[in-house]
Amino acid sequence: MFDKATLTLQVDPLIRMALAEDITSEDVSTNSVMPKETMGEVDLICKEDGVLCGAQVFERVFTLIDPATKVEFYAADGDDIKKGQLIAKIRGDIRVLLSGERTALNYMQRMSGIATYTRNVASLLKGTKTTLLDTRKTTPNNRIFEKYSVRVGGGCNHRYNLSDGVLLKDNHIGAAGSVKKAVEMAKAYAPFVRKIEVEVENFDMVKEAVEAGADIIMLDNMTHDQLKEAIEFINGRAEVEVSGNVTRENISRLTDLGVDYISSGALTHSSPILDLSLKNLHAI
Repeated sequence: MFDKATLTLQVDPLIRMALAEDITSEDVSTNSVMPKETMGEVDLICKEDGVLCGAQVFERVFTLIDPATKVEFYAADGDDIKKGQLIAKIRGDIRVLLSGERTALNYMQRMSGIATYTRNVASLLKGTKTTLLDTRKTTPNNRIFEKYSVRVGGGCNHRYNLSDGVLLKDNHIGAAGSVKKAVEMAKAYAPFVRKIEVEVENFDMVKEAVEAGADIIMLDNMTHDQLKEAIEFINGRAEVEVSGNVTRENISRLTDLGVDYISSGALTHSSPILDLSLKNLHAI
């Protein structure tokens, strides 16, 4: 759940922008059939099995339009939900329920989809010491929702943004001239409390990163044999992250490596939505 400061300062402005995108002047459809305030109720129904996520955001969409709207949930973020299950009842001005419906569902379907996919992937790492991480491959202006959803699904967050940590990728190394030089420059510039991670693509880069004193070495797009050789050489002198097109379908090939982290952009950029719907709207 988002704390009050995060909700007010970071989440609310994004929801307001999403609502403003959907309602530029008025909701013509709703105002056509509902010219005056009428109290009503509608059900939030799950249409497929998955993991619920985004309850707070879903509710906030309606209460930002009208604080008098009430949402009663029968499941919480992180709960397994089943097809046909009643998730919540929403009560308020029918005009508010109609106008906020799509934005609220868009958030919850996307967040629940990420949480569901993440839980499926994380389950494949059970019994290992490896932590599942997300990436910065998120939808613009939706990172706060998508990374939260990864946590709800049982994954962990990599750095939140470019201000959050040092990760020297191929183009940073190219700009600096070498792995050694890039690490030296990062150590001279970044605060000492920040770990320095280096992305490497071959064994020579692995050796250079170890010798330069990198804290974390990301082994990117390597074969299984290359990964084993690199991990054996690193031998605990740095934490090890494996990355590169990791999905639910292929992560099992990495579980025997014993690495510290596996990162997967698919958690946020390729998760399908979880199908949810608002049904049975009626006046009360």
